Amino acid sequence: MEEGGNPGSLTKVVHLLVLSGAWGMQMWVTFISGFVLFRGLPRHTFGLVQSKLFPFYFHISMGCAFVNLCILASQCAWAQLTFWEASQLFLLLLSLTLATINARWLESRTAAAMWALQTVEKERGLGGEVPGSHQGSDPYHQLRGQDPKYSALRQQFFRYHGLSSLCNLGCLLSNGLHLAGLALALHNL
Repeated sequence: MEEGGNPGSLTKVVHLLVLSGAWGMQMWVTFISGFVLFRGLPRHTFGLVQSKLFPFYFHISMGCAFVNLCILASQCAWAQLTFWEASQLFLLLLSLTLATINARWLESRTAAAMWALQTVEKERGLGGEVPGSHQGSDPYHQLRGQDPKYSALRQQFFRYHGLSSLCNLGCLLSNGLHLAGLALALHNL
């Protein structure tokens, strides 16, 4: 740190690069790649790709949140913490917490539920089609009505997937708000 408790230029650059990199990755994975892959790949292939990418994605998000929180926390004068500083620390702590929940708990449970669903679907000859490509009645809807085990597995998968999505959106929002806070603190461009 430079004299007076101000972070050095390198610290500022690292903080901004890690934060903007994490936020950009989160935007891409959340709003672009998932939709493109879902619409273009067979259902089970999409699940396989997501099961390989998401552990890396969640752990990278967790690592970036940890680095950013450490950088910001080391810059604070804790005895004189302002509301603005506390809110910025809270956003990064929230991002770290949600990314950790996804990386260490939800991802493995979501993947396990997905594999169980896919096993039942494969037994019925399903999963090789691209979503939206089948004609007539929805075979997955029929399977839910015929097989209570499949219906329960599907509910379990969507429960974990929904919680994971909420955690991911929380990280995205936290990092976006912190990025906006950094932008508002700029004195010139």
